Amino acid sequence: MRSTNLLSAAILTFLFLISCQTQEYDLIIRNAMIIDGTGSDRYAGEVAVQGDKIAAVGAKISGHADRELDAKGMVVSPGFINMLSWATTSLIEDGRGMSDIMQGVTLEVMGEGWSMGPLNGEMKEQELKSQGVIKYDIEWTTLGEYLQYLEDKGVSPNIASFVGATTLRIHELGYANRPPTEDELNNMKSLARQAMEEGAMGIGSSLIYAPAFYAKTDEIVELCKAVSPYGGMYITHMRSEGNKLLEAVDETLHIAHEANIPAEIYHLKAGGQSNWPKMDKVIEKIDSARSAGLEITTDMYNYIAGATGLDASMPPWVQEGGYEQWAKNLSDPAIRKRVINEMKTDAQEWENLYYSAGGAENLLLVGFKNPDLRKYTGQSLAQVASTLNKSPEETAIDLVIEDGSRVGTVYFLMSEDNVKEQIKLPYMSFGSDAGAPADEGVFLESNPHPRAYGNFSRLLGKYVREERVISLEEAVHKLTALSAEKLKIKDRGLLARDMAADIVIFDPEAIRDRATFSDPHQYAEGMIHVFVNGKQVLNDGEHTGATPGRFIKGPGYKKPKVQ
Repeated sequence: MRSTNLLSAAILTFLFLISCQTQEYDLIIRNAMIIDGTGSDRYAGEVAVQGDKIAAVGAKISGHADRELDAKGMVVSPGFINMLSWATTSLIEDGRGMSDIMQGVTLEVMGEGWSMGPLNGEMKEQELKSQGVIKYDIEWTTLGEYLQYLEDKGVSPNIASFVGATTLRIHELGYANRPPTEDELNNMKSLARQAMEEGAMGIGSSLIYAPAFYAKTDEIVELCKAVSPYGGMYITHMRSEGNKLLEAVDETLHIAHEANIPAEIYHLKAGGQSNWPKMDKVIEKIDSARSAGLEITTDMYNYIAGATGLDASMPPWVQEGGYEQWAKNLSDPAIRKRVINEMKTDAQEWENLYYSAGGAENLLLVGFKNPDLRKYTGQSLAQVASTLNKSPEETAIDLVIEDGSRVGTVYFLMSEDNVKEQIKLPYMSFGSDAGAPADEGVFLESNPHPRAYGNFSRLLGKYVREERVISLEEAVHKLTALSAEKLKIKDRGLLARDMAADIVIFDPEAIRDRATFSDPHQYAEGMIHVFVNGKQVLNDGEHTGATPGRFIKGPGYKKPKVQ
């Protein structure tokens, strides 16, 4: 008995000594101002990282680490989530994702209508022919294969995507202006389910553009019904953000209800001065739907101008058949005359951004494929029309034909007052609606919207620190935990034990955007350190070259069976 007691005492002593040993970590961030993503008040504290996980968060962490980082005077928060990213090709060219990493973005979410899969042979051929300054081989077919391709290639931010309703339509119908047959629709639904099982976040639509414009509401409902059982969501660039804005909101609510699916409105806005007063009614509709039990949310960028192409200035009927047919149509004198007349009209049946902008001086030409036309980059359509001694409408048509593309265009459409009111909405997240370029190389051959370099820092600098539209804690919550919750990502968006170590450290008094419409290739300031999956990608404001980004799978992901 005595020997047994001695053995027990020895074991207890051993366990006590083990418990007293100092915990070892890979990294401890000391003296931080912690904003954890929940929306709770900031507090003084510390964060420990072990491997790719957060190991501890608290007022004081005892223990040692291979590296200790003093964050005195700095905010430490979860990494930011870009709810609307077009980094689809910029990350192929440069996996560092510079413009977004410099703002603290650690997850890029793609798939606004168009997605990088599923593709068929004809779609691959079209994509290769239409490539601009960024050239790449298409080494994938499905959306999941594309996202895994990026991870394997090496990217700094994490990546995720919705499957595009437009992409599914083109896969089965091409650019035809007609409803799908029963077989075509079933194939689209099957492809959507496959994408969900590969890790897609849900269905993304962009109903303002051809050929997505040709899809009727019931077609979108059926696609959403296919992904709803997987826990996916529906996210949409609505059919109208102007004259038919309220009707477009109603369509979105109808789709969400019929398909029993959460829905988010991309880049919420009221485009065109005559439509600015509609925003109050839009918010009322959304709030009413939420009160009735529908999961309806929104995201936005923090600017009064949007960016797309000159296709948004021309009626969808002329674009049927894809770019080559569109350009051929525009070369027909009779069709050309009709298009010019419709461009001058405040259309009700399609979204005429040219008219909504209020004049050619409010259209900024920023992206050309043809090197001979790049001299016009940064000029307004009115300026180029004057140089060519043509009407703005003729100029737009000729540029589309001569450039071999839709021509990247910035449209000044929105109200600053509406921007501020939208930022306050409790269900509002943020997305750049842009790529993640660098201020070097092929990226300098076109001018992006400044949101590519400044959207998130602009929120924290202009609208939080300077104008106090919302608190810093609320802004961080919207950029992190709120977005992760919408996407059903359970291990990101919070500073908490066992969460993925996506962490940003920034100076709340210095963070700001610098990019302008005339000089957009300017990195934001004030972001000091960024960690993705525990690896440091930004150190004292300089990119480390690390590419630890991962393919973040959606709620319906099914691990492939081992053959």
